[in-house]
Amino acid sequence: MKTRQLGKTGYTVSEIGLGCWQLGGDFGPVGDETAQAILDAAATAGVTFWDTADVYGGGMSESRIGAHARPRGVVVATKLGRAGTLYPNAYTKDGLKQSLAGSLQRLGVEILDLAQLHCVPPEVLNDGAIFGWMDELQAEGLVRHWGASVETIEEGLLCLEQPGCATLQIIFNLFRQDAAEVLLPKAAENNVGIIVRLPLASGLLSGKFDLNTRFDPSDHRNYNQDGAAFSVGETFAGIPFARGVELVQQLKGLAPSGMSMSQFALRWILDHPQVSTVIAGVSKPDQLADNVAASDQRSLFPALKKQLGEWYEDEVKPEIRGEV
Repeated sequence: MKTRQLGKTGYTVSEIGLGCWQLGGDFGPVGDETAQAILDAAATAGVTFWDTADVYGGGMSESRIGAHARPRGVVVATKLGRAGTLYPNAYTKDGLKQSLAGSLQRLGVEILDLAQLHCVPPEVLNDGAIFGWMDELQAEGLVRHWGASVETIEEGLLCLEQPGCATLQIIFNLFRQDAAEVLLPKAAENNVGIIVRLPLASGLLSGKFDLNTRFDPSDHRNYNQDGAAFSVGETFAGIPFARGVELVQQLKGLAPSGMSMSQFALRWILDHPQVSTVIAGVSKPDQLADNVAASDQRSLFPALKKQLGEWYEDEVKPEIRGEV
């Protein structure tokens, strides 16, 4: 597994990380044995960046990670700010501190490696007080580093203005390419690590779905396809499911020989040097091997990258719902 630097944190992390949203059951039920098997497989494969949040499964994801005997060198990042005690307009320093204390307990650690503001409302970010509180909580020893997970490029650029912000987590994939123009260069300029989430657009870019695919009632790909529960961009990158299936069929004709669709999508992201790690979630341990293999795949040819950019502008971008 190849590694990269996670911005100003000083951490060296695997290019392919593990997204742990699934471990909370938000992509359908995941039993304890399967959850532990996924974490075991990640550790064995050299996946050293694990990303979770306090609200995934109401803390279940954090608790499962906390119960796992992690090997030395694994960086665990969590997120805060979407729990009902804070969201959408009850943010205080004490509230953040209590949220972090809960994560510390569930993860079984004395200090958090990285705590990220979790898609807090833009008006809270614009107010700015929350950034100062995170600086203070870092100084108090609750977190080694803090960052932010954002919904839009505008929010990301605002976070990049904060000296204490060490990482920025964004939606970036073949269905959401806009960050490459301004956001990624600005992050590199500020030495802020870029963590990419939803690299496969909620699994669409794996090429395994068709129009007959159905999702469990507890899966956000069922109940949030149109943004009924939270930002529509968090499900299929904001693309209507049926149209997304059609677009993936177009992509299959462009994938280089010897690359699975998942590896093709992940390789495109990794070909952006400003990216520190890509957090790809899995629901089964054997899916990890396919994701990890993207790290060793050759870079895409410049002509193909140009073609993918033009395809995005013409075919994909007009279909995106929600702010980019």
